[in-house]
Amino acid sequence: MDAPLPGLDVEDFLANRWQRKPCLIRGALANFDWPLDANDLAGLACEDQVEARIITGPDDHGAWTLEHGPFDEDRFETIGNERWTLLVQDVEKHYPPLARLLEHFRFLPSWRIDDLMLSFAAPGGSVGPHVDQYDVFLCQVEGRRRWEIAERFDPARREDVPVDMLASFQAEQSWDLESGDILYLPPGVAHHGVALDPCVTCSVGFRAPSAADLALGLGEWLADRTGDGGRYRDPMLAAAPATGEIDSAALERFRTLLASTLEQDEALAGFIGQFMSRYRQAHEPLPIPGEDGRAALESALLEAHSTTTDWITHPWARFAWVRANDDTARLFASGREYACTPGFAEWVCRGAGAIDAPAGVDRTCLTALARNGHLIPAGD
Repeated sequence: MDAPLPGLDVEDFLANRWQRKPCLIRGALANFDWPLDANDLAGLACEDQVEARIITGPDDHGAWTLEHGPFDEDRFETIGNERWTLLVQDVEKHYPPLARLLEHFRFLPSWRIDDLMLSFAAPGGSVGPHVDQYDVFLCQVEGRRRWEIAERFDPARREDVPVDMLASFQAEQSWDLESGDILYLPPGVAHHGVALDPCVTCSVGFRAPSAADLALGLGEWLADRTGDGGRYRDPMLAAAPATGEIDSAALERFRTLLASTLEQDEALAGFIGQFMSRYRQAHEPLPIPGEDGRAALESALLEAHSTTTDWITHPWARFAWVRANDDTARLFASGREYACTPGFAEWVCRGAGAIDAPAGVDRTCLTALARNGHLIPAGD
């Protein structure tokens, strides 16, 4: 396999680093043409529907402040020249051309990608020492940032600050990242980044659901189904051992009931596909509104049946698919399920493109995806 990131041995990384050890990759994105700068990021933070935060600190007394956007433009004129950080979530969805950065990470499951978060930090700017429970690639875009990490640390948090921050932190390793450098951190590694000069950093997050997330999602999934997943039964009941006691036999029946809801691979695939294609989704695509919009879509669909029309995926849509057999796939788009061919499913998950690109394009599935807003004719 060719390395998607210069300087990265993919096989070695997956075998020895992924979810195990930090990894520094110097100059991996040195030739990437970043389409946004600090001014663009500040402009995004002033728009509605954009999740943005400003974290300021520490001040001379060790205090920190947290502000949520959208912000007025003059906020950036009064904020000062040091010790503050602007963070903007889901930047690749608000500015889709940035999504091409993700092409460098195709060696990892695309359905694990959460978002691209961009941050600008003035000199001394930081969000404090903290620990995340997900994989993250910290890509330096502009300027320099010092990253300190610790794999052994006291997990106690500060209670006197408005952000999640470790109460104490002792660095075990430290690196200064410059433009083009990447630092990979697995879950559970404490880290502290401080801007050495005005800098922009892009975080590529790979989140995974917790058992609690899955349990909540399973309840919603079962509630939406025709049945309720079965109901507790005890036809071979013995006399109650003691009033009010839930005995071991009853517990085993409950365990069996829960396990039976996902006993078949088909049911498990349906739940996981729906859940992961909606996991942490901030917004959802909507069906094409209005008569004019529907007419334009119908025109594009008619053209697609006879020519090589280009399509793009909606920036807020999340996709995943499960192979049903050699010829059939179950494609999930923001919680909706579609039947299609595996080639078509992969084409969609790669961001689409020319309609004749994948073998066995499913026109019926294309039409359904487009009508539900998950695919858009390129140029619209």
